[in-house]
Amino acid sequence: MTLFLVLVIALGWLISAYYGNPMILYIAVFFSLAMNFAGYWWSDKIVLKMAGATPAKRETHLELYRIVENLAITAGLPLPKIYLINDPAPNAFATGRDKDHAVVAVTTGLLSILGKNELEGVIAHELAHIGNRDILLQSVVVVLVGLVAILSDLFIRSRFVFGSSDNRGKGGGVLAIVGIVFIVLSPIIATLIKLAISRQREFLADSSGALLTRYPEGLASALEKISGYGAPLKRASNATAHLYIANPFGGSPRRTSAGLAKLFMTHPPTAERVARLRQPI
Repeated sequence: MTLFLVLVIALGWLISAYYGNPMILYIAVFFSLAMNFAGYWWSDKIVLKMAGATPAKRETHLELYRIVENLAITAGLPLPKIYLINDPAPNAFATGRDKDHAVVAVTTGLLSILGKNELEGVIAHELAHIGNRDILLQSVVVVLVGLVAILSDLFIRSRFVFGSSDNRGKGGGVLAIVGIVFIVLSPIIATLIKLAISRQREFLADSSGALLTRYPEGLASALEKISGYGAPLKRASNATAHLYIANPFGGSPRRTSAGLAKLFMTHPPTAERVARLRQPI
């Protein structure tokens, strides 16, 4: 998060130096703080709306409620709100700003294809995200990545619309070149940081979830079923893809991933996650 703030401030400084207007830097810092604030307080509502999630009724989903309640007690967490996504693709995610305002959302497809032990593994994984404060981290990171992309896009568009700056003092040309290169690469760097954070937190949630249920095979089997489902979620989005327990865009799972392709994955390869869960202690 510190690196993102430094990145945003550096972007604002480069743009303000290029145009010779320090006000641009102040605006960049202000918007970064404002978007952090908005992401902290309203990220869960935004994510649930984007996913098309609605509150699950206890009387119609009693087993789901009991699983969440039992695991929340075991984990020492308050009972999160439980939401349902009407979608045949199996998946789940957790969101919210802290453990007292957390939400767990699952798809109807997840409930239909998983057994009780597998469903417990998935819920334990999501509760681990809540306990590890991943839900806040991932929400704030999404906001900051969006801000970096917006600042870069505005600078590039302004050059084409208004032309280059009149600030052509000694070294101005070098500053322009460095600024353009940095601003073009910034959204890529920001996205890579977001994806790297997401992948590492998924491994941690897998481990924490397995410790919570004391049955790693349940989560391992669930991950295989989820990743083996070919169709994507109806409302899959690049903005929220990293929140889900598995890639929401469907497709056949890759057995191995290496090189640059692995850098741009929102989730660790399923085979790697399953292998870690099934590794003898």
